[in-house]
Amino acid sequence: MMARSIFAHNRPLNPTEMSGRRRSLVRLGLAWLAMMQVMMFALPGYLRIEAGPNDSLEVLDWAIFLMNWASLALSVPVVLYAAWPVWQGVGRAVTERRITMDIPVATSIVAAFVPSVYATVTGHGEVYFDSVTMFIAFLLTARYFETRAKQSVEIAQGGAQLDAFCRPLMDQSDRVATLFVLAQLGFAFLISWYWWQTQPEHALSVLVALLVMSCPCALALAAPMSFAATHTTLATYPTMSETQRHALFIRTRRVTRQNLYGSLTWHVLTMPLAAVGWVTPWLAALLMLISSAAVIFNAWRLFSMSADTFSVILVRGLSPKTQV
Repeated sequence: MMARSIFAHNRPLNPTEMSGRRRSLVRLGLAWLAMMQVMMFALPGYLRIEAGPNDSLEVLDWAIFLMNWASLALSVPVVLYAAWPVWQGVGRAVTERRITMDIPVATSIVAAFVPSVYATVTGHGEVYFDSVTMFIAFLLTARYFETRAKQSVEIAQGGAQLDAFCRPLMDQSDRVATLFVLAQLGFAFLISWYWWQTQPEHALSVLVALLVMSCPCALALAAPMSFAATHTTLATYPTMSETQRHALFIRTRRVTRQNLYGSLTWHVLTMPLAAVGWVTPWLAALLMLISSAAVIFNAWRLFSMSADTFSVILVRGLSPKTQV
């Protein structure tokens, strides 16, 4: 029977993995609920303009002051509990003395959250609680899909062969992500330093946007999502011949490269927009989600196209070379 999702087939999970999945869902749910509420609380700040009676501005400023404290109260559990895997990742990276994607993620959260807390307590300055919660919610969503993709391996005949066939691409994806993180961090701090020298009131917003966009979530999804789609196709059609599987693996490599270099191109094209101040922190988080969603849907295209193609091959006995 045709699988309905690229996550339809999963290898059996041990109790530790099941517990980890439940915690991930709890963190994900908390982040999304808090994000929606914090975005509502941020609305008065977006509506404030200098025009209008003074008494109206005073009432609106009081509402903004209260909403900022409410946003702070909701953001704290998101930063401390929902984002706990990020802080664990930073600890491992420091211990192992290497750069991982948790480094720019943690830097983004700190750069946006700490000044927002200061602005809330003092009553002066911009707050970015909506950007922080949105970034964490989108990040956890991407990582959940990445984990589900990795847990779908070793479920079908040819799975080990696929891993060996595509291992060079996986290693290449890791190298590209590492170099991307280093380059993006240097670019973000250089541009924000320029803004600090010229227009310091906008420097923090630009820095947060650049750091959020430096998160290589789509790059991290590129290979696992493609492999998950292929593993599900293998499980759906276990009677594939060696030649048919090889044709599917070739298509997997092509789609993986599309995901890898497509997401890299997306970041390169959007970073200058953030550098000139045209991208707000919350919009940067949304752009990050869009790039991750594009990778997921492209991998799903691989699954659906392969399923349709190989159903024809299996029924008619056609050569896969005529279908690819």
